[in-house]
Formats: sequence, structure tokens, C-alpha cells
Amino acid sequence: MRVVSGKARGLKLDTIEGLDTRPTKDMCKEALFSIIGNEIIDSVFLDLFAGSGAIGIEAISRGASKAYFVDKNQECTKIIVKNLEKAKFNEQSEVYNQDYIAFLESNKDLVFDIIYIDPPYNKGLGQDAITKISSYNLLKINGLLIYETDSVELCPETINNFERFKIRKYGRNVLNFYRRKE
Repeated sequence: MRVVSGKARGLKLDTIEGLDTRPTKDMCKEALFSIIGNEIIDSVFLDLFAGSGAIGIEAISRGASKAYFVDKNQECTKIIVKNLEKAKFNEQSEVYNQDYIAFLESNKDLVFDIIYIDPPYNKGLGQDAITKISSYNLLKINGLLIYETDSVELCPETINNFERFKIRKYGRNVLNFYRRKE
């Protein structure tokens, strides 16, 4: 796995061994950031269920001013820290070894431009996270929320005050793009 574009382009990222994580494929990552486009520039980015941190690192590489990485697996957060050091993005990032609920509840004062949610598939964690993000107003008014799901997982068009405006499939990965309802 590598950084696809930007300041750290080509940097090889470490991942943890085993089946606990499933890194987002380069093709899916490239498509994601093509869709986001210039919205990434100077944004504050949340990588929730971060795994190796590849998505948040890609965001910084492409111009995000800051990224927050959240994963409850201690091995994942160690890898994220290692990858951030390799990319020299330590000062632009914060890493939290926490469950998503604890992070969202204890950081209600933060507001993000872009939130990327990639939870374990088919467990309902993503929709629960989106519900909490909505109730705590953690996404800016014109912010973008991306929810990655499995191709067999049903994902509603509306979750609380967020409405899906785009859906893209890349093999098993499905990217659901949401904004606040007007």
C-alpha cells in the first residue's frame, strides 16, 4: 500500500498483519480523492476507524491542513504513528487510540470539513457513528461525509440530517457520499 498522490506520493505505508483491517485499494483511494477534488485543500479531516491511516495520510499529502486518526486497535494506532513519521506529517495530525463512541463524545468541540468512515463491514457501526456525528454537529455546514461499506451492506439514502448525493462502487468497496440536508 502506498500514498497515491501529493507531497508523499509513492511512500510505502505499513499495515498490520491479519484480517482485522482491510486496506482501501489504491484504485478506490484514487477515485475517492478525485471526487473530493479541491475540497481537500486546507481542510480538517477525520479518518474514523483509521486502520493504517492511509486515507488520512493521503488527505494530508493532497493538501489537508490537519487530520485526526481514530482507531480502537492499539496495533493500528502504532502503525498510524509509524506511517505519519515516515511521511513527516506528525505536526499535521492527531492520533487517538479510542473507540469511535468515546472519541466522538469527548470531542464535541471539534468541527470537521471532511469525515471518512470505514468501519468493520456489516456491523452497523458506520450508521451509528453518522448518527452521533449528526447529533454532535461535528461536520461543517458544507462539509462532506464519506461512508465506506461492503457491496452487500445496505446503506440508507438518508441518515439523520445527512443525505446521500453520490454512490460509487469499486469491487467490494462502496463509497457513499453524504452532505447535510438543506
